[in-house]
Amino acid sequence: MPLDQKPVPAPASDPGPADTAWTVRSDGPWTHRDLAANGARFHIAEAGEGPLVLLVHGWPEYWWAWRHQLTALAESGFRAVALDLRGMGGSDRTPRGYDPGNLALDITGVIRSLGERRAHLVGHGSGGSLAWVAAVMRPSVIQSLTVVSAAHPRQLRRSLLTDRRQIAAFDHVLGFQRPWIPERRLVADDGALVAEYLNAWTGPNRLPPEALRAYRQAIQIPSTAHCSIEPYRWLLRSMARPDGIQFARRMKKPIAAPTLHIQGAADPVVLSHTALGAGEYVSAPYRWRLLPEVGHFPHEEVPEQFSAELTSWVREHKA
Repeated sequence: MPLDQKPVPAPASDPGPADTAWTVRSDGPWTHRDLAANGARFHIAEAGEGPLVLLVHGWPEYWWAWRHQLTALAESGFRAVALDLRGMGGSDRTPRGYDPGNLALDITGVIRSLGERRAHLVGHGSGGSLAWVAAVMRPSVIQSLTVVSAAHPRQLRRSLLTDRRQIAAFDHVLGFQRPWIPERRLVADDGALVAEYLNAWTGPNRLPPEALRAYRQAIQIPSTAHCSIEPYRWLLRSMARPDGIQFARRMKKPIAAPTLHIQGAADPVVLSHTALGAGEYVSAPYRWRLLPEVGHFPHEEVPEQFSAELTSWVREHKA
């Protein structure tokens, strides 16, 4: 968020953490299970049968962010699977492995562990950044790509080096570079800072109280605050290191999967002009969709519109 924009306090209607028991494996028209991939254990929620659509959340969410799309895709004849990334939700919190290359291999490894050769991959925020990477590293596994609220890694890198507006919008990421202090702030007061970030990053259609409560609870699972921000530490600290430079060069490779790129015009985290133009890195059909008055969470702010757009896209590239 911009340097001059403070987190918005949670509205009075937000009751904070609920008195009733909370669990990552919440009930619904889906099933939960764990599976092994890339040397770790991953929790997934799945619904429906048909071609696989793998949904990858961003920060500070977990699989539940895709609850609307799980049902919409299942009803449209797809096998919808929402994944908890390494270090978040119900998945393993390993001591290392939070660089984009390894996290992308987590995603493609999960596809294989689900018994599928290919999948329609959907990623939001940091999960969207990993979707770009997965499509470069394992192109044969990705049938179609849908990226939400995430610039191509090379565009983001360029913007973080040259664009003062995007640098200011990543003020929270700059704050994550300090040791231990960010983790303590994230879990303080029952995760209140998470709700403040979520409120600041949405457009007019705010997330409901139950969503704020769920994400506040999720960040308090032991080690989650630390593991969830490790990828952001790698992002900035690697810029001048050989591994970061090599990664940027590798991401020059054109993406061969048909790509739908959805961006909220009111996104204060990944600015629309930063995300615009990613089609230069896609050799397949590329579609850019800019949603007016939508912030960083299109799948939650306008779930029906988003689900219709996504379902139409994967159906178009079903074969």
